[in-house]
Amino acid sequence: MTTILVTGATGRVGRHVVAGLRAAGVTVRALVRTPDQAGFPADVELAKGDIYDPAAVRRASDGADAAFLLWPSFSSAGAEAVVGELPRRVVHLSSLNASSGGVWGEIEQLLRAAGKDATYVRPGGFAVNAQSWADEFRTGDVVRVPSPEAGRSLIHERDIAAVAVLSLLDDHHIGRTYELTGPEVLSQAEQIQTIARAIGKPMRVEALSAAEARQAMLDQGADPTLADSAVTYWASLVDHPEPVTTTVPRLTGRPALTFAQWAEEHAPDFR
Repeated sequence: MTTILVTGATGRVGRHVVAGLRAAGVTVRALVRTPDQAGFPADVELAKGDIYDPAAVRRASDGADAAFLLWPSFSSAGAEAVVGELPRRVVHLSSLNASSGGVWGEIEQLLRAAGKDATYVRPGGFAVNAQSWADEFRTGDVVRVPSPEAGRSLIHERDIAAVAVLSLLDDHHIGRTYELTGPEVLSQAEQIQTIARAIGKPMRVEALSAAEARQAMLDQGADPTLADSAVTYWASLVDHPEPVTTTVPRLTGRPALTFAQWAEEHAPDFR
């Protein structure tokens, strides 16, 4: 039976990848730091280890036919050794911005240099990142964001996982790059109001200045360079919203999930 290694298995996308692979009837092996806290069904093999440890990745990859790779750092330091230990067949969770460089582009280059039979799944913004507003929803009636009119085509984490799973199960996808988005552009203000409707609570939106937004990210431990680029990026989306691709429906044969559907599913997180 086919065995597929899933890194980042306990994360927001990884759990759906595990579920999709189990539903397809393959053996799933999850690389996890704390197996007793993973919370997976008994038929999921648990490989204890850290993605940053090449020896742990080597052990987890032993006998695996393919791997789902999520590199969780904003630096590619140490990634070359890890990539070398993965199975030949890899589906990499990259980013829509990978062609512009950065860590995601660097990991893609490492996979190519290592001769991996790779598929590059490049999602745009994750809908699930809207959970960063959850405290404001729960404790008040206003959400403060930078560039409220920034237009984003956020993608449901289940759609990312669906494309990753079908890519892992069919070698037809080797060498392909898939750019994924949600089916529509919504401003950040519209996203907030969509969540408000899902939980039945009126909410107001207030704009954070660029300086306030940057400081808020720094207070949460963000790298200063990342904070600067994020604030600049959000501002750029006011006049130049993110694109919408049709990759999800083309590959899965069903419509991409909307942000409203995501909000309904995650409504308890905001109450």
